[in-house]
Amino acid sequence: MLHRRDAMLRLGAVAGGALSLPQLMAMEQSAPPSSPQRTARSCIFLFMWGGQPQQDMWDMKPHAPEGVRSPFQPIETNVPGITLSDQMPQIARQADKLSIIRSLNHSATDHGVSVYHAVTGRAMVPPRTFPANARRRTDFPSIGSMFSYLGERSKLPASFTIPRAVAHDGVRYSGTHAGFLGSLHDPVELGQVYNHVEVGPRLNAAASTIPLALPDDVSMARLQSRRGLLDLLEAEDRAIQKTGGTIAHHNVYEDAYRLIHSTAAKDALNLELEPPATRDRYGRNEYGESFLTARRLVEAGVRLVTVNWMFITPRAKVYNVWDTHGGLMDLEHGETGYGMLKADYCLPAFDQAFSALLEDLALRGLLDETMVACIGEFGRTPKINGANGRDHWPFCYSGVLAGGGIRGGTVYGASDKQAAYVKEDPVTPGDYLATVCQACGLDPAREIHDLEGRPFKICDGDPISAILG
Repeated sequence: MLHRRDAMLRLGAVAGGALSLPQLMAMEQSAPPSSPQRTARSCIFLFMWGGQPQQDMWDMKPHAPEGVRSPFQPIETNVPGITLSDQMPQIARQADKLSIIRSLNHSATDHGVSVYHAVTGRAMVPPRTFPANARRRTDFPSIGSMFSYLGERSKLPASFTIPRAVAHDGVRYSGTHAGFLGSLHDPVELGQVYNHVEVGPRLNAAASTIPLALPDDVSMARLQSRRGLLDLLEAEDRAIQKTGGTIAHHNVYEDAYRLIHSTAAKDALNLELEPPATRDRYGRNEYGESFLTARRLVEAGVRLVTVNWMFITPRAKVYNVWDTHGGLMDLEHGETGYGMLKADYCLPAFDQAFSALLEDLALRGLLDETMVACIGEFGRTPKINGANGRDHWPFCYSGVLAGGGIRGGTVYGASDKQAAYVKEDPVTPGDYLATVCQACGLDPAREIHDLEGRPFKICDGDPISAILG
């Protein structure tokens, strides 16, 4: 008996390296009748893997003692009373669009455990550190998978992850796929996960585009014939195995096939269709290209696009470069944490790409219907370490929301004098994601059930009503 999974694996080269994970594709189900009225149609979820330093970016403490105080200076923004780092002058001019949350907190200091909390809104219990934090089908679903499971059906998959998954050394992190909701609701992941094996894309690579094409040795006719072969091989098997799981796998394959043919998807991923001036504004690097691609995908109808920030060295080593401990001798400018922050792969590219995204969405009339979320898994320590960097710190950090009905030009919550602990209005990762869900029409209190039938709210938190318009 030939199982569909086996046939799919044998035909895995249908999209070769261009569409590497057809099993990760999903179409949305009908929205529940109880969904709240939504302000945002879609969400761009900017995940700053590694953890941005709140004291050097969003929550400057110029009067903190030496050894805690940032070497960067606060600057005024276009909102009176709100200051940001002088390393983000372009974002400062977009502050009227931002709600800066300065009181995020949780208790886990490990990357894997904290990534899980940040993208699912739920603590990992029991905690699993690397490499035990690899994806499992018992995991709680990511926010993108929730958009697929509970959102409206559309011609394109509900959730994309670009430029690649949060992964290294063969481990894709828990919390970044659909978990117990099943592969039907996994995000589309088009990028390649580099594994210290081959040369990865350089920061300013000329061809930093995200592919959606057949490999050179697979023609459309060949693809059609392979699909016909699959149908023939499985005709009898399909009649025998009409289970929910088999049907789900069939739908996943059909969706992958349709996406390869989709003009809308190909156009959204083709940055050559953008004016050169727009590409220049975002930045001709992987970060700018990814932020621009995210805009194009939501414009085409994708509900949630996750952009994972990372850097691939010339030797294909993966770095979560916001993890600015310093002391990294094999990473350019990695000797010190502040050297990393000022390198092209951190603050300069972020200031350019994030400000361009906000500006572009507003000019196109898309900001009101597009929620932009920007968050990492934790913040950084108050004390600067011996490598002139900062270490992991989940007890108080900052995140940002914009668009989608969020009240711009606002600050929510407050930290103490060293941005070490929350002083006012604590916010959990669950509260943050509940706010995103509420704005996008998903009821955060909606119940779903895991593989054992246990009920869970889709977000372990409550929306921040004070910043919702």
